[in-house]
Amino acid sequence: MRIFVAGHNGMVGSAIVRELRRSPKIGQEIIVIPRSELDLQSQGEVDRFFIEVRPDVVYLAAARVGGIAANRAFPVQFLVENLAIQSNVIVAAAKTGCRQLCFLGSSCAYPRDCPQPMQEQMLLSGPLEPTNEGYALAKIAGIRLAQYCCKQYGMSVVCPMPCNLYGPGDSFDLATSHVLSALVKKFVDATRNNDQQVQVWGTGNARREFLHVDDLARAVVMLMDLKHGPEIVNVGSGYDITIRDLAGTISKLAGFTGRIEFDESKPDGMLRKCLDVSMFSKTGFRPLISLNDGIKQMIHIYQNSTDLAGGM
Repeated sequence: MRIFVAGHNGMVGSAIVRELRRSPKIGQEIIVIPRSELDLQSQGEVDRFFIEVRPDVVYLAAARVGGIAANRAFPVQFLVENLAIQSNVIVAAAKTGCRQLCFLGSSCAYPRDCPQPMQEQMLLSGPLEPTNEGYALAKIAGIRLAQYCCKQYGMSVVCPMPCNLYGPGDSFDLATSHVLSALVKKFVDATRNNDQQVQVWGTGNARREFLHVDDLARAVVMLMDLKHGPEIVNVGSGYDITIRDLAGTISKLAGFTGRIEFDESKPDGMLRKCLDVSMFSKTGFRPLISLNDGIKQMIHIYQNSTDLAGGM
């Protein structure tokens, strides 16, 4: 069985590779191709790869990702690049006889005013959050395309919808990073520099649900084994936290003793974004890594990295 992990150098893709290698199956071959050898935005390159390699299983984890700042600054790239990657990989997989494909959705794809916690059937039920609309539209298109390929070509499709992710491989560049890694960088830097104040975007009242990327990897591999699809399946921790409390937790664990200032001129994004994970919980899945332990790991990773650039 040939398994192609698209985006294996990213946070999610690398976690999926680790999980697949943790419990290898007989006859399983994991295929990873560096970006320098396969541009997923090039239809010609992707078509040639699938015709030559013909993977049996595909995990599509490649995507342009980032936090509010990046999404607001580059909506064209978030929409166009993700549409290209998704369309090329999903259609090529279906046309070359791929048996099963996992397409990673996102909780960002749910409507801005979605009832909380967000249930799978709420997709496309209302307007999207403007600060990440381009990325959300791309994810919605990818989900629908995967489902159409299931119907038209008979390819088995799994579409997990993860909450906010963090973990090894996440970016600490404040221009492109997600909220948790951005806060880790800010508070570790402030502690190192003896700063007396750290500024955080927004009011601090927005709520977010977090899941360690290794827990997500366990979940998606489990879903693929269960062949759960083509409908979407929420994957998360099942609880959320305010950005104010998240910042307080990270600052304490980083050893920061100064003031936390919230810049209310900056957007909060969606005020609450918590997933209803009752469907997936029936499988017995539970996250193994607590938020506190995950934050400690991220602080350790950043403290031992050379990634000290960026600002917001």
